[in-house]
Amino acid sequence: MHSIVELSGADYLEMFALHRLHEELSLQHGIVAAFVDFGGVDLSGVDGSPQRLADHSAEFATVPCIIVATNCAPASMTTDLCDVVLDDDEVVRFGADLRSSITSNPLAATALAVHLRGADTRTVHQGLVAESVTYSVLQSGPEFARWLTGRGNPFGGSAPTDEAVVVDRTGDRLVIELNRPERHNAFSRDMRDALVSALSIALMDEEVTQIDVSGRGRSFCSGGDLAEFGTFASPIASHLTRLTRSPAWLLAQLADQTTVHLHGACYGAGIELAAFVKDVAASSNARICLPEIGLGLIPGAGGTVSMSRRIGRHRTALLGLSGSVIDASTALVWGLIDRIED
Repeated sequence: MHSIVELSGADYLEMFALHRLHEELSLQHGIVAAFVDFGGVDLSGVDGSPQRLADHSAEFATVPCIIVATNCAPASMTTDLCDVVLDDDEVVRFGADLRSSITSNPLAATALAVHLRGADTRTVHQGLVAESVTYSVLQSGPEFARWLTGRGNPFGGSAPTDEAVVVDRTGDRLVIELNRPERHNAFSRDMRDALVSALSIALMDEEVTQIDVSGRGRSFCSGGDLAEFGTFASPIASHLTRLTRSPAWLLAQLADQTTVHLHGACYGAGIELAAFVKDVAASSNARICLPEIGLGLIPGAGGTVSMSRRIGRHRTALLGLSGSVIDASTALVWGLIDRIED
């Protein structure tokens, strides 16, 4: 059983000063997270000068424990030593989901937090590789295996679609529509491959100056097709496929000329891919969520790269670790979308 501990900011920073962080905060010792209250902390009195805090960043990078900060000024150097930073409203809004999610799947949650600590130093390609490696490791883990056992096969397999993606070219404009409306455009292998093909053509064709991506039906994309989860040949094969058939990498290269239109459910891949482009428009009914931790996984469609670049690693970790749903208004305030178009 893994537990969550409550610490004062002074106690937390003292662990750095005494080099006891790994000894006292560790998943291996049964502690999955520490909620640290920085209210009223005098940094100068706990060996917490800006220079000292900068020196501590390398130690923090490898701590196998999720650090959630409260009462912490956003501009404070201490935010560099935390995975999630919550203001008072966010404690109320996300706190319960965060605690429940990380204690239910501590391995995946800790893996996500540790992975995101390096987000700011990686290129897009390096980030996608690192994300895929972590995702593949978790595919072999006990939490994903437990989810698979409990899930069964509720959809009776993934029926192929004649056209999982519909593409239309008019002049210099390419329109791409996800086309599995009966499944809320669940992101299947067929859809991935068709999207890769369409984006590859756009990347090679210099006459394409505008790309619009949308989804037919009630949702833009409800995330990965759950009926296909667990049907991979091996985690290694899945990793290699993600590296060679990556819509995320293509969208990152086509970001300046692409607009993604979100509506309804925008879960998992549905927001991870969209966040790569420079113009993300959303309907007011859009609902955004990263549900992968509940499966014993981390985001695997590029979200740890795209979303951390848009909203920072702290808020990306908050969404990924909590599994909470946010609306279009919140996404707009955070900068995860650029406009609401209705």
